[in-house]
Amino acid sequence: MKNILDTYPAFLSYWKESRQLSLNQKIDAWANDYMCKWPTLLQLQKDDYNKLDNGNWRDIAKTKVFPFIASRMRCMSEAHENLMQEIEPIHSRASDIFGIEKLEILYIIYVGIGCGAGWVTKLDEFHSVLFGLEMIAECKWSGKKSIKGLIAHEIGHAVNGVLRNDPDLSQFEDPFWQLYTEGFAQRCEHILLLSNTWHPGNGYNKTGWLSWCHANKTMLAKQFLHFVDNKQDITPFFGSWFDIQGYSQCGYYLGHEVIKDLEKRSSIEEIAILENIQSEVRAVLETY
Repeated sequence: MKNILDTYPAFLSYWKESRQLSLNQKIDAWANDYMCKWPTLLQLQKDDYNKLDNGNWRDIAKTKVFPFIASRMRCMSEAHENLMQEIEPIHSRASDIFGIEKLEILYIIYVGIGCGAGWVTKLDEFHSVLFGLEMIAECKWSGKKSIKGLIAHEIGHAVNGVLRNDPDLSQFEDPFWQLYTEGFAQRCEHILLLSNTWHPGNGYNKTGWLSWCHANKTMLAKQFLHFVDNKQDITPFFGSWFDIQGYSQCGYYLGHEVIKDLEKRSSIEEIAILENIQSEVRAVLETY
């Protein structure tokens, strides 16, 4: 079963009243007039930045999000329309393929403060998939092909959470865990769409993203292990505001390759509940 919470009409009403305000006033109105209708969703976004050193959601909103909202309205509207069209069929396919008779997910469409184009968490006791239209627009993923890839990817996370009985996949704060979960979701994207789509490589990324990742798989694996062993932040492998040698989100490619190698001896359902994540993922990376 799927449910969709579509907050975009409320955002459009807020924007109509607020677009002529100052930057600070826009941000205040976003929190107090629009997002306040869903306080748990608002707090979830604030908490996402509170986890960071010196994390301040208002600073991020002021520098990286709200200065660009006006120029991204067309893309956000396109993304909203495509999400509303594509969530249902991909959700149904996931329920059939993974044999989950009642795949219960709450899909939330909203305009936020840059926490992610898509993310999976537990919200008000529901397995929830959140789609941030502001980040979808920034990543240039508003077209149908990219949206279908994003939906399938996030449903992959949700399936992983359902099968592990861990809705927000946060039981481990570990780099290998992040590589595993993102790789699993990327593999599910391909399975659900019956095509080797790579939505992280679409949009703003350089032309030839996939070819570059293929050619540099060994380097990426060694760099990832170097970061982990030296306790460095692995955000450059995943964050859309970061990159490895000019290419963003290479961790999705690297994680996918790890899952593909694990599939040589295990089914995707078995990989979904894999134990000993650290040792299993490291062992694969060390072969590259």
